[in-house]
Amino acid sequence: MKKLFLILAFLVPTFCMAQMQSYGNLTVFSEDGDKFYLILNGEKQNDEAQANIRVEELNQPYYSARIIFEDKSLASITKNNLMIVDADAKFMDVTYRIKKDKNKKVKLNYYSMIPVQPDFIPPSGMYVRQFGQPGQPGPQTIIQQPVQVQGGGRQTTTTTTTTTTNNNNTIGASLNVPGMNMNISISDPDNDSHVTTSTHQTTTTHSGGHQQQQQQQQQPQYTGNCKGWPMSTTDFASALSTIKESSFDDTKLSTAKTIASSNCLTCDQIVQICNQFSFEENKLVFAKHAFKYTTDPKNYFKVNNVFSFSSSKEELNDFIQGH
Repeated sequence: MKKLFLILAFLVPTFCMAQMQSYGNLTVFSEDGDKFYLILNGEKQNDEAQANIRVEELNQPYYSARIIFEDKSLASITKNNLMIVDADAKFMDVTYRIKKDKNKKVKLNYYSMIPVQPDFIPPSGMYVRQFGQPGQPGPQTIIQQPVQVQGGGRQTTTTTTTTTTNNNNTIGASLNVPGMNMNISISDPDNDSHVTTSTHQTTTTHSGGHQQQQQQQQQPQYTGNCKGWPMSTTDFASALSTIKESSFDDTKLSTAKTIASSNCLTCDQIVQICNQFSFEENKLVFAKHAFKYTTDPKNYFKVNNVFSFSSSKEELNDFIQGH
């Protein structure tokens, strides 16, 4: 019996270790919006050129990458040993940026690294696919339906549907030891399954040289410019810890901007991130950047409390009014 317990004591931790994070994700974006094709280990990731690509479920620590631009005047980029893990060989969410130098030559540079986010919701304009799987369409599907109407006119109905799906992750396993069978099932309570759909329909009628438009909004989902749920408490705590660990304000800023660009944040979360910066200027830069990623822009006045100078508050207010 003691031997049996010793075997279990050894096998169960081993099983748990096997369930640890076993893949990372890669995001590559063009700072100037230049569209490109991404090739990883010889496999093309997108059939249409994109400016912001995320490849998920990468299970190798390093990949060979090649970037070919839609604009043929831009030289392609090749990078060997593109890193998906941190210094401790832990898989991460890694972001690389395509940027032009002073001579207008494009380069691929490391941008940031944060813990893997299992409930990541891609922002508008990001192309997402799982490595080795068919590519995923963007979060918005647009369908145009032309219909003939009386009088020789033509009516076009455009329907835009945004669907967000999060699946509840459940891990199940069986552990068989002579004389004993053990079934283990682990559920993540913070990652419940939900599907949210928002539909916007525009009907345009062309008749006798005149055009009439009717708009119908069904199932409003979000307010403001952000089209996703805010970061969960657990994920945000992890992201905030990553920002805090950065030694320099500039590094904190670049990391925070990446987190904001890849997620949606509440005003209270943005305030907490702003408070991590030592310099007023960096607080203002981030507050401006994060505005389009907030889920409650009507409460953005709260962010003004992080500033010491009235000029910073006025500049942020002017920025918000212009958007």
